Amino acid sequence: MAMVRDTRAMATASTMAKYVVLTIGALLMLAPFFDMFIGALRTPAERLAMPPPYWPSDPQWQNYLRVFTELPMGRWLFNSLYTTFTITFLQLLTSAMAGFALAKYRFRGRDFLFRSVLGAQMFPFFLFLIPVFFILRYFPLAGGNDLLGEGGAGFLNSYTAIILPFAVTWYGIFLMRQFFMGLPDELMDAARLDGCSEFRIFFQIALPLVLPGLVTLGIFIFVYQWNEVIWTMTVTRTAPDLQTIPVGIYLLRGAFVDQGTQSLQQAALAVSIAPVIVIFLFLQRYYIRGLTAGAVKG
Repeated sequence: MAMVRDTRAMATASTMAKYVVLTIGALLMLAPFFDMFIGALRTPAERLAMPPPYWPSDPQWQNYLRVFTELPMGRWLFNSLYTTFTITFLQLLTSAMAGFALAKYRFRGRDFLFRSVLGAQMFPFFLFLIPVFFILRYFPLAGGNDLLGEGGAGFLNSYTAIILPFAVTWYGIFLMRQFFMGLPDELMDAARLDGCSEFRIFFQIALPLVLPGLVTLGIFIFVYQWNEVIWTMTVTRTAPDLQTIPVGIYLLRGAFVDQGTQSLQQAALAVSIAPVIVIFLFLQRYYIRGLTAGAVKG
């Protein structure tokens, strides 16, 4: 009996130690976010104090309202939501369709295409930034261009320029291909015997079975595109109405340099991450299922 009690006590202590470590880790991860939300409430004098008080004596809650009255935050939000959701949808669609084809169809050149997908992941997007920029700039019959791509701005300064280069992701194709590889071929063959078309097999049978993987990929895409700055700033430098939240906040760094407006910048940052937090909390159960899919095999 004593040995059993000792074993249970050790197991309980081990579990408590794990929870303590996880709690400390979670607090360390959340500390910068808390500081950002609270920093937006500090007065200029409190920001200059050494050390600054963690909780302000007179919270400036109006800073969160000033973000929408003194900055074009509404327009930035619309642009960010529109471009991010559109890119996420396009990448999920192209990744799922290409991944399904590479996983479940046998055709000449399939292995070469898959190796090309793997190889393409070695090259970051910024290496292609200048070529893609010129392709969009001199695209024929777009944005006032003639057949030779001269005379206009092409697709620049438009939503198309922001969205089109990110319509396909090599990592997404690879990830969805791995999820579709886990589906039995017999399931597809049975559907074909029942008269299902290939599109119906894909949309009504295969796609629902890999929903956790699809949501996981969608979260990755959404977070990356929501925070994307370099490309969006490049193609919208003469079209401020198309700027997204990250670009707008980045440009604020040069426009506001005094202590009285740094709290406004932090309030804008806090507002900018709110949609990402909401999306993640809403889809976290699918995200966890997607990460753990395939970890245990029967």
